[in-house]
Amino acid sequence: MASDESQLQSGELPSDASVPKVVVSRISLYLRELQRLEAAGRSTVSSGQLGTLLGFSDAQVRKDLGFFGQFGYPGVGYRCEELIRAMRDILGTNQAWPVVMVGVGNLGQALLGYRGFGRQNFSIEAAFDADPAKVGVIVQGIHIQPLSELPATVAEKGIRLGMIVVPANRAQEAANGLVAAGVEGIVNFAPVTLTLPVGVQQVAVDLAIELEQLSFAVTSRLSKIVSAGGEPAGDISGIVVPPAD
Repeated sequence: MASDESQLQSGELPSDASVPKVVVSRISLYLRELQRLEAAGRSTVSSGQLGTLLGFSDAQVRKDLGFFGQFGYPGVGYRCEELIRAMRDILGTNQAWPVVMVGVGNLGQALLGYRGFGRQNFSIEAAFDADPAKVGVIVQGIHIQPLSELPATVAEKGIRLGMIVVPANRAQEAANGLVAAGVEGIVNFAPVTLTLPVGVQQVAVDLAIELEQLSFAVTSRLSKIVSAGGEPAGDISGIVVPPAD
């Protein structure tokens, strides 16, 4: 297991099959926090400090980093700049990643305006929509193209990552188009499971599921309080709301 007292070393990265997805997710969280710390002027951080900021134990931080090598310096901890660079190497964001988007509805337009992608070396280079009324429109500097131009654009720009931001009943069709065009990884915002060929990676982002997880956590907490005989904070059952004017 790697520790703060280990010397920073580089080496072969483990295969994706040997690293749990939850660990990779935490690596992204560590990277964001390290970037924030560095921007605030911090040059070093310990596993305990990094874990406390994110709600993890120092042992968890060390275990997660241990999947990828040995990091840290005796009496110093982790040097933020070096660990940021190492994490970018791990995540593959030490290079620019052009991305193509299919679907430019309300959520798609919001994503086109999200500046956080650029800070992590992702840039939406092209966007497509099946709606003729949207084709030709410029959104956040991106010229919306017809789906017929998808293969040529992906090849021309060397795009390997795609985003699907369409209704559920159109998601598989959009995925098929991206795969046929040569896209190797897809982020799917539609609330449906995609069927993709072996070798094409996918990540599902279902915002309703995230809210369900949050509501479960809040409900569980309130249930425990009530079971203990207490009053849940913020309980408004006894408040009379006056009628609207």
